[in-house]
Formats: sequence, C-alpha cells, structure tokens
Amino acid sequence: MKEHKPSMEKILVLIHTDGNNPVPKAALETLGAAKQLASSLGDAAVVVGLVGADTQQAAGQIAGFGAERLLAVSGMEFAQARYSTDAAVIEALCKTAEPTLVLAPATSRWSRVAPGVSHRLGGKIDTHVTGFSVGDGSLQIERWYYRQRMVAKVKRTQRPWFLTLDPGSFPLWEGEAGSATVEKVEVRLPDSCNRTEIAGVKAPPADEQTIRPEAEVLFVAGAGWTKKQADGQVHTGDAEKLILGFLKKAKASLGSSKSLVDLGGEGQAVLPFLSHLNQVGQTGSTPRHPKGLATCCHGEEPHVVGWRFINERRAVNLDANCGWAHGKTDVLYVADAFKVMAKVNEMLGENR
Repeated sequence: MKEHKPSMEKILVLIHTDGNNPVPKAALETLGAAKQLASSLGDAAVVVGLVGADTQQAAGQIAGFGAERLLAVSGMEFAQARYSTDAAVIEALCKTAEPTLVLAPATSRWSRVAPGVSHRLGGKIDTHVTGFSVGDGSLQIERWYYRQRMVAKVKRTQRPWFLTLDPGSFPLWEGEAGSATVEKVEVRLPDSCNRTEIAGVKAPPADEQTIRPEAEVLFVAGAGWTKKQADGQVHTGDAEKLILGFLKKAKASLGSSKSLVDLGGEGQAVLPFLSHLNQVGQTGSTPRHPKGLATCCHGEEPHVVGWRFINERRAVNLDANCGWAHGKTDVLYVADAFKVMAKVNEMLGENR
C-alpha cells in the first residue's frame, strides 16, 4: 500500500474533448471541483490532461484555469472511446504527472476505463462522487448509496486515488479563453490496441430524443396520464401529443415514475415513447437538472428520492393532499395536467 502525507497532494484532471464542444460541461464541473479541492488542501498542484483528436482548441478554452501543467495526448486514434487506447492514455498521463488524486467526470468513457487503470497503478477508485470535505489536511469524499437514500463519507490513505464525479454535483469553472502552452505526451500503442474500430454513431434525430442530461428542465410523467379522466375515458393519444409537444418546444428531458413504466407489463395503456431508461432513479441514477416539473405523480418516496437533487421542483396534481403537498415540492399546482400542459404548450408556441 502506498502511503502519503496529506500536505503533498497533486491533482490530475482528465478531460476528453469533443469536436463540437471542446470542453464539455461535465469537464468544466470537474475543473471547478479541482479548483475548490486544491484550495481546501492548501493550494495543491493541479495538472490537466487533455485527450482527443485535436486538443489545441480545448487547451485555449481553459487557458485561464491556471493549471501547473497542461498535458495533451492527441491523434485520431484517441478521438473515440476505446478501452485499450483510453487505458494506455490514462496510464501515460499518470506516469507523467505522478498525481496522488485523479479526478474525472463520470462520463461513459471515463467510467468504463478508470477502475481498470487504478488497479494497474496500484491505486483505489471511488465512483459517483458528489462532494468533498477537508479536515486537518485529510480529504473525505461524499457519495450516495442504496438508490440515493444513504450518504457516506469515505477517506483513503492509498494513492493514487481515482475519483469520478457525478455531473451536476459541482459548480462550473468559468474563465477566459486564451493561448496555452501544452506538453505533448507520447503514447505508443501496440497493434493490439487498434483491433476495435469505430464504424460510426447511430442516434435518433435531436427532436426525437427524450433523455437530455444537460436540459434545463426535467419533465416527469406519472401514471395518471394513462388513467380515466373526468369524462370517464382514457386519453393516451392526447397525453402523448401534450408531453412530446412540451419536450420539443422546451427542449426538456423526460423522466417517468416507476408505476408508469411498469404499466406495460400489466396489460394497461402505456405511452409508447417511454422505457425503463426514462425511469427516474433507475439503477440508483439521479438527475440533476436545474428545474423539474412532475405531472400526474403522487409524490410518494419512490418518485421523490430519485430526483431529490433537482434545484427547483414543481408539480401538477388534481389531489391537494397528494405526496407533493407534504413538503416535497416547492410549488404544487392543484389542476388538471392535461389542461395545464395544453396551455403551457400554447404559450411556448407563441414565444417561438
């Protein structure tokens, strides 16, 4: 086991670049976390490692961050996610920077490869980190367990300590762009690393996507959308038009209560565009959108726990005594969700 002195921490921040968005939002949050952590540890050194086809634009974007060193691994072989090449890159960056702490956004790319590299380097890893605290020079990380019902604080003496940070948990780093001096890190890849080829990416058109992690608003649909309405009839078709209309106009992300997702297996009317992936809190995941609007949900614990980290929560329900009315939402509208969303869509259409 590698022991260390708390006052000798060095932080490496891993960032994979995107052609359309050189430094993604999750990476800017990780930079913000690194800045806070370095200050709490007594101005610990921070090194940034950039990875991608071309890292120069990304380097310029974070020139004002003030990293002690700006390392870069660039080339077309590093443009796409691939376990073998990404593992080699992280290992090379760690050997160059010699960090005690390695911070990375919990994107699918880094989450897949970071555990294996931490083992290669004789370190430890903790995932889904949502906070830090430093006392007596000792670092503790915070994360949630059991479907976000229990929070734990963890500290380790073994280094390097890899930490993947949940998006939405830390403030964005904001700074001016400029010119930056980049140190190129050479990574020699054996032929075996290139056996996997990226043929392309298939994705639905933007207007058809219902899961948008970076959307400003999370719209949560409950089982009430598929129940009999005031006229004694089910209006699933109208519900579909209203919900999809709002998602398209507001560019919102769609969530669902577990009860609505489960209806398909019970032979009841369902909304065809919903799947278990829309279920808020599935596999313990937690959305962190700035605003949330729940409709036709009862506000019971299974519905609420999964999106407790939404900053501003509002709900629409005909029942003034539903779970949302008991301190689980900032504003409760006692109204018919069909009428409310029809009016909202009308207003959004006027503002386009």
